[in-house]
Amino acid sequence: MANHTKDYEDIFVDEGPLNRADQGEGADGSSAVGASGSASSAAASAYPSRRSRANKTFEAPRPRSTRVIAFANQKGGVGKTTSTVNIAAGLAMHGLNVLVIDADMQGNASSAFGFRDVGEGNTLYEVMHGDCTLEEAIYVNRELPNLRVCPATIDMAGLDLELAPMQRREFRLKDAIEQFLRTNFDVDYILIDCPPSLSLVTVNSLVAAKEVVVPVQAEYYSLEGLAQLFNSISLIAQGLNPGLRVTAILMTMVTANTSLSRAVVSDVRTVYGSLVMETEIPRNVRLGEAPSHEQSIMTYDPSSRGAKAYKEAAYELIQREA
Repeated sequence: MANHTKDYEDIFVDEGPLNRADQGEGADGSSAVGASGSASSAAASAYPSRRSRANKTFEAPRPRSTRVIAFANQKGGVGKTTSTVNIAAGLAMHGLNVLVIDADMQGNASSAFGFRDVGEGNTLYEVMHGDCTLEEAIYVNRELPNLRVCPATIDMAGLDLELAPMQRREFRLKDAIEQFLRTNFDVDYILIDCPPSLSLVTVNSLVAAKEVVVPVQAEYYSLEGLAQLFNSISLIAQGLNPGLRVTAILMTMVTANTSLSRAVVSDVRTVYGSLVMETEIPRNVRLGEAPSHEQSIMTYDPSSRGAKAYKEAAYELIQREA
């Protein structure tokens, strides 16, 4: 596997060595994988022990300012939407105010939070066309009232062509988010579920974001487009969004007892180092079941291996505040 780190080092967040002192049992599912990336000493001191994190009433430290994070990978089926949904729920369960923007026309993130169909209500499609504000297209999750969602719709299938002739076509989402944040000061995290392609909607998401999390399935096919994705992020950072940084790579669908899965994880860690989250998401049946009940894994089965792993991933993301 070629070493691409030097080519894109300007878009990486320098995390330093990861702290393994809080590591739990292996990601084979016996328990969640404990993890934390390096951060400021103040943030590190606020980071609770694994035992404390089991307490559902614990409130996580709020970021210094709203973190806008795009979950992006042009390959489908890598756990991008699952990661967006469950990390968002993990953050919300511990007192943080979260907004999820579903930028994928499939609308799976919307469905997971109970917004499979909003009828005549506004969606991201109307926001991107300028027919309504972002605030007018937001719905409150019934399970977690501090988690809000801007849903997608199948109407977004033709959005790339519709955006093409518009002014500031790459900045439509960024402008909408900035307008929203002028009057909504309490939002801690905005997570954007990007489409599984390098489309104009994806470009909008990356221009609007300050950070990128890249979910990567622990299979070799998932690695083929990784260099292309980092190249695209680098180009956007150079031309449209100078502040954009890759915060983390999250390994998903890890099967700890197969040599292929461990080999892929090892290769990614060798190339990208501390950029790769210490937490690994195991293959877990309950993660696949939760969306059919219009729930995140956090509310569907909080004791499952998948829930424990995503809870750890959420806390590691908190630690990786730039």
